[in-house]
Amino acid sequence: MTKDILLNVGSKELRVAYLKQGQLIDLVVERKKSRQITGNVYRGKVTNILSNIQSAFIDIDEGDNGFIHISDIIENTKKFQEMFELDFELEGKIDLDSEKKVKEADIAELMKVDQPVLVQVIKESIGSKGARLTSNVSIAGRYLVLLPNSPHRGVSRKIQDRSVRERLKKTIRAFEMPVDMGLICRTACTGATTEELIDEAQELYKTWQEITKKFNRAKKPCLLYQESDLIKRAVLKAVDKKFDRLLIDDHETYLICKNIYKKYEKQHPVKIELYRDKMPMFERFTVEREIEKALKKKIWLPSGGYLFFETTEAMVTIDVNSGRSQSNQKKSGGVEENLVRINMEAAQEIARQLRIRNEGGLVICDFIDMRSRKNQRRVLDCLKEAMKEDSAKCTILGMSEFGLVEMTRKRSRESLSQTLFAPCAYCMGRGRIKSHESTSIDLERALSKLITMKQQYAIKVTCHPELNKYLEGHEKKMLKKMAEELNAVVEFDTNDSLHLNDYQLNSLIDGQPIST
Repeated sequence: MTKDILLNVGSKELRVAYLKQGQLIDLVVERKKSRQITGNVYRGKVTNILSNIQSAFIDIDEGDNGFIHISDIIENTKKFQEMFELDFELEGKIDLDSEKKVKEADIAELMKVDQPVLVQVIKESIGSKGARLTSNVSIAGRYLVLLPNSPHRGVSRKIQDRSVRERLKKTIRAFEMPVDMGLICRTACTGATTEELIDEAQELYKTWQEITKKFNRAKKPCLLYQESDLIKRAVLKAVDKKFDRLLIDDHETYLICKNIYKKYEKQHPVKIELYRDKMPMFERFTVEREIEKALKKKIWLPSGGYLFFETTEAMVTIDVNSGRSQSNQKKSGGVEENLVRINMEAAQEIARQLRIRNEGGLVICDFIDMRSRKNQRRVLDCLKEAMKEDSAKCTILGMSEFGLVEMTRKRSRESLSQTLFAPCAYCMGRGRIKSHESTSIDLERALSKLITMKQQYAIKVTCHPELNKYLEGHEKKMLKKMAEELNAVVEFDTNDSLHLNDYQLNSLIDGQPIST
């Protein structure tokens, strides 16, 4: 079974696609203007305290203020289990009164306005919600997680081999570190040597010392420590999850990946290759088509059934319908068995679509009704098995008599739709259209494709005046510079009859339209 990672590098966007047997199974899209800050540590300043909800707003110099709840200030063991997608068994003394302390404490006694605080982002800002912060900092390495403010030392529950667990427990207990600091062994440390664990523990401790030094030197809100970026995470995932190949379409990023991989090449062989074809990489591997599908509400299944996605403020609902498959229900196995087959097919596609779309919160799946409890369990087991590949924490409840399955999926960044779309100006925000940033990125890809693949070296771009206004300045300079580097010329014009998301491409030589 071949497993590939595709790294698509644009001027304003970085996209990572994870493929299994050529099928897209996960996708991460990161814009440079809205890079992920989860895991980053900041020197913040308290700007406002809300005693009625036991929370405070904190300026971390990242645009909108972050917020912190009192449960993220007082040491709460459960919080550590949610961080960095860890599921660990804590060893040593656990403070059973932590929840009681949270209830009894008053945030106004712990924080004051203008007070400098050392905080870490545990959840990205999504929509109008600011970033969620904690003062229970944890510094994650590849094998270990350092807990500077907690004495807990433990091993991930995902490491099921008892002898390995015991060996790791003894190893981290023997580490010479301050008694008030803790360590957690991550799943990846099963193949690590004692020397590698010691080296990483020392490296994490040095990182924490650097953070405290920067905090004491700083005079205003600023970034103290940055979690590893998307490129490094892609390389590490290729090694940890045993991917066969990492394909990159940018030479500079390719060299960075090769350099990062040197440290881990003995642990798993990964082919790191530079994509050289003229056809865009995401088109060659049909990823663009899968992204377009993931932005639609209706998804057809191979059997003829379909899924219908609806996202509201409260939840995501997914309706499973038999669709065109109704005409095939008289085939061998009977009606019930055919419905089970459609539901199982839907369960696998639901798991894949939730990863690609990065939908989170409460998810309600409405499967086609089945009479047999045994068949309901089969579908539920299929859904649980398919969701195991998801890196986000998921909780799935049982199936009701009506075929409804309630589940939650924790996400740490915006959904694909939130990243690419903006409220629609035509219907006063009731619908969504692509943002100007998304349209400009599409335009950049279209121009690059026309120049490199179709040898069009003189192109006129006509777009809506509002989009043209957005492109003025840096965006147009960047597009013209890209064209010049490819020995081409690009000029711009406006037409207010065009849709905000549309643009026309014509030849500057004969005025004829050019299709991509």
